[in-house]
Amino acid sequence: MQSMKKTAVLIAALILLVGGWRIYEAILSSGAGAADERPAVTVALVPVERKAIEDIGNFTGSLLPRSQFIAASKIGGRLENVLVDIGDEVEYNQLIAVLDDDEYALQADRARAELEVSKASLEEARSSRAVSRRELERVRTLFDKDIAAEVDHDIASDRFVAQKARYEVALAQVDQREAQLQEAEVRLSYTRVRATWEASEQGGGKRVIGQRFRYEGSMLTPNTPIVSILDISTLLAVIHVIERDYSKVRTGMQATITTDAYPDKVFTGKVVRIAPRLEESSRQARTEIEVPNPDNLLKPGMFVRVVMTFGVHENATVVPAAALARRDGDQGLFLADTQQMTVEFVPVKVGITTGAMTEIIEPSISGQVVQLGHHLLEDGAPIKLGEDGE
Repeated sequence: MQSMKKTAVLIAALILLVGGWRIYEAILSSGAGAADERPAVTVALVPVERKAIEDIGNFTGSLLPRSQFIAASKIGGRLENVLVDIGDEVEYNQLIAVLDDDEYALQADRARAELEVSKASLEEARSSRAVSRRELERVRTLFDKDIAAEVDHDIASDRFVAQKARYEVALAQVDQREAQLQEAEVRLSYTRVRATWEASEQGGGKRVIGQRFRYEGSMLTPNTPIVSILDISTLLAVIHVIERDYSKVRTGMQATITTDAYPDKVFTGKVVRIAPRLEESSRQARTEIEVPNPDNLLKPGMFVRVVMTFGVHENATVVPAAALARRDGDQGLFLADTQQMTVEFVPVKVGITTGAMTEIIEPSISGQVVQLGHHLLEDGAPIKLGEDGE
């Protein structure tokens, strides 16, 4: 009886063990089937292209005048008249402002009168010197004949030396008065403020008034600014180049410039200066682009967008930048197998990215890649195309 109970228990345990194993196998097969029957992800495919792609740099900056300076008074006085205003064109040496010149004109007249007095004194001294020379020659002749005494000869000689010295003093006074008159006339000319710039730029055409700082009646001290004068026939587009692009920029490189003021116009320029250092705070280098402005459409202070082409890669492997995905820290593409309707994740090394397109340097690929829907994909996942066939 006891043995029968043991046999029954053993049989029951065996049945439970076999049943449990069957259930375990069913679960495993169910999971594998589910894995093999993953739902296909709807995607859009694009072909891998072989074409030229440009390495383009996009920058923003501001326009500055090629040259600018401040027209200021060189002397103090009351500003009597300003002959120009903001936006007016001026030519080289054009009169732009007048100061009250009464005091300076009086000083010039006084210096001129003092010069005339000095010239008269010089003539008197010249005449006296001539008389004393003739007297000395007469006395010397008589002295040589023992007619005149030695003391008479000495007196005549001393008188000639004195008159000669007087003449030289009068001559020096004339030179001094001429210098004083010249100084007074220069100071008088400073009451007329003119638009002058570097001699090398005299043939550079007209300039324009940028700002006005003083008005009629203002009391000026030396070097008080009156107006600013700008050269806008050619402007400078100032941009700041990041470290990654610094080695690509070269003097003489062509650039295209656009502005918000004239969205339908494209201006051209060339790089004329590149800073030899990058600012430590921004890691950027100041770069200046010369932009011809023959119609004066562009103005200093305008915001500009600058595009420069650094180079062209011919026959490059190109895909849309939107096709790039990242899995497990690697950047890559989902390459489609249109026969099996599955995808393979291929890590890639990218090159130039211009607009919506990216160059693939490694590996060499062809066929089609997933552009839309790759955020739901994993390596080996099944796919299906959208209703439009893409």
